[in-house]
Amino acid sequence: MQNSPTPAAIGIDFGTTNSSVALAAGGSVELVRFPRRGGETESFRSVLYLERVRQAGHFRIGSWTGPSAIEHYLDAEKKGRLIQSLKSYLSSGNLTGTEILGRHFSFEDLISRILTDLRLNAERQFGGEIRYAMVGRPVRFVGAETAEDEVFAVSRLQRAFELAGFERIEFAMEPVAAAYAYEATLDHDELILIGDFGGGTSDFSLLRVGPGIRRRGRSANDLLGNSGLGLAGDAFDARIVRKLVSPALGAGTLLHPASKMLPAVPAWIYSNLERWHYLSFLRTRNVTEILKSARARAMEPEKIEALITLVEEDLGFQLHQAVQRLKYELSSAETAEFLFVDGTLELRMAVTRSEFESWIADELAAIEGCVDSLFQSAGIGFGSVDRVFLTGGTSFVPAVRSIFERRFGADRVRRGNEFTSVARGLALRAAESLA
Repeated sequence: MQNSPTPAAIGIDFGTTNSSVALAAGGSVELVRFPRRGGETESFRSVLYLERVRQAGHFRIGSWTGPSAIEHYLDAEKKGRLIQSLKSYLSSGNLTGTEILGRHFSFEDLISRILTDLRLNAERQFGGEIRYAMVGRPVRFVGAETAEDEVFAVSRLQRAFELAGFERIEFAMEPVAAAYAYEATLDHDELILIGDFGGGTSDFSLLRVGPGIRRRGRSANDLLGNSGLGLAGDAFDARIVRKLVSPALGAGTLLHPASKMLPAVPAWIYSNLERWHYLSFLRTRNVTEILKSARARAMEPEKIEALITLVEEDLGFQLHQAVQRLKYELSSAETAEFLFVDGTLELRMAVTRSEFESWIADELAAIEGCVDSLFQSAGIGFGSVDRVFLTGGTSFVPAVRSIFERRFGADRVRRGNEFTSVARGLALRAAESLA
């Protein structure tokens, strides 16, 4: 890299939940391996942890990202702030910054800390400075309702990359990047549908790929259409919490009849459980007083006690991990056990796949509608597609895969690496762009 007169072909998939970085060189692709306890990982959690650190008699705010952020968070006796899903707020003009541990941070600065560590890890592995990258972006950003919202989100993401030390970036649609990763496996041309399921968005692209396309040169007509919507894995997780976890922690529990059968705990408290990183926002004196009062008057005080333990011990990340395990196990079994044990708190419940699918029925319908509208706007039938390539963790959910198998047949549906396909494709696209 250091002796190359042109930038390295770097692809960066900055995801809502996970990120990855790849380098394309000499016809092959190499992924960055990030250190973690017990080994390395090619998937970098898109999280930032901030904690007040005492140094030379003074306090400063230390920051960690990725696996290191989670490790510091879990080790800390007095928790700092663990922040995730920043990508989901790129289109929100109302969120310009926030105060953390007494210091104001701009929104772009928070993202740039994650991107800086992605860059530094890549530089250590590949040897040399990295100032250029091909960067993935969703077809539709979470919360974007207008074209102006999309432009705003891209401009903020670009600014965050600039703050992270990048001097030149190019953007590519994430499903198109995944198509490049799939194309690398082909010896013939195909018309393909790409489904890229992230933590916050589900994106679809319909395009022609293959060695013949590369030889003649790509044209705008090779991309028949894009579509996307702002929901994916995080929405599925939220449904599990709402339907399974929150009732076990007192949602719907009533006060004694003398109190006119009112809900024991306000609904907004349970809403914060649905995004695990919001749990720390509940650690306030006001919430503590609400919960203790509810426990004293509730018909099921043991459930409110479990909620108090979850909040006071800030067990949001551990809860999230339990939800993820359940979702993963239901992808391969008809029944699984939700198990969350931490200290004095234990939640144990059997769940069937059909129950889970009923909880996410609205999200599944939205995904189906998005796919169908793409084909309607492109003016082609499902039978014209040679292959469907699905990537992202949510593509493992059987009900999601079934959407595509019903339309295209199981023999035409293929899955890629759930976390790194987009980064691989971005690196390949970067190599093509730099050639």
